[in-house]
Amino acid sequence: MDALWLQFVLTIDATLRVATPLILCAMAGIFSERSGIIDISLEGKMLMSAFTAATVAALTGQPWLALASAIVVAVFLSLIHGFACITHRGNQVVSGLAINILASGLTVTLGIAIFAQGGQTPYLSRVSRFQPIDLPFAEKIRDLPVFGVIYAEVLSGHNLLVWIALLSVILTAIVVMRTRFGLRLRAVGEKPEAVDTAGISVTAMRYQAVIIAGVLCGIAGAYLSIAHGAGFVREMTAGKGYIALAAMIFGNWRPLQALYACLMFGFLDAVAARIQGVDLPLVGEISTDLILALPYVLTVIFLAGFIGRATPPAAIGTPYVKER
Repeated sequence: MDALWLQFVLTIDATLRVATPLILCAMAGIFSERSGIIDISLEGKMLMSAFTAATVAALTGQPWLALASAIVVAVFLSLIHGFACITHRGNQVVSGLAINILASGLTVTLGIAIFAQGGQTPYLSRVSRFQPIDLPFAEKIRDLPVFGVIYAEVLSGHNLLVWIALLSVILTAIVVMRTRFGLRLRAVGEKPEAVDTAGISVTAMRYQAVIIAGVLCGIAGAYLSIAHGAGFVREMTAGKGYIALAAMIFGNWRPLQALYACLMFGFLDAVAARIQGVDLPLVGEISTDLILALPYVLTVIFLAGFIGRATPPAAIGTPYVKER
């Protein structure tokens, strides 16, 4: 029983680590899509910011500078998306996919040009990355029943960006649901003409939303390469932006529900990683390829079952044309 309990706690610990970029991107999607802008480009912004963070960290050894650079790049891509979709009223899905394709090719091309390592960055030393934070007395109370191992394994040992991701859920819930800015943001996504009539700029609100989304995506990308990982490898986001988008839809564009969905997907990913090579009763050893595909297959299944119950913002995906 003790061994099973420890394995469960370690799986929950891994769930938080795996779910962190999903949480950040899901919150980014909530800001963008609540304003009426479809943001499929979460994947591309996260991938480009992961490459930027790893590159700056490798060249300077400064993780904070790397994080700031990742945020700047992600915000820049968000502004490109906004310029295409808000200013020029372009197709939001096409714009998002174009950014994803651009990031996929550009990260490899720049990686080869800068480091000549097949599109990867060099392995980052400890000083170039965000390190785990050990909470006080974690080792001393590890042997306490139930709470000790939870405190030592689940709460302690995470880096700063994990806590920022969890904090972003609280801040998103407060800003979107409890502030005047959030009220206007939601109104822009539901009835932009009413907001415009009230003298509030729909364009400005939507640009602010995509900029906030860019900041969160930049943190998510930096987490992958200089916190959770120790460098950039090609396509290292591995569809996490799309899973975050699915979690946001599964959570009905609400922060707390999206958090639960991200944790669920993170738990599935953590479980899949732990059963690789394990001889399971009645089943035997499961194929590694099947295990790697499991989180994505379950994402599709969950979306197929719940997508009809989700209620998106009424004006999402619809460019706003100011009445004359």
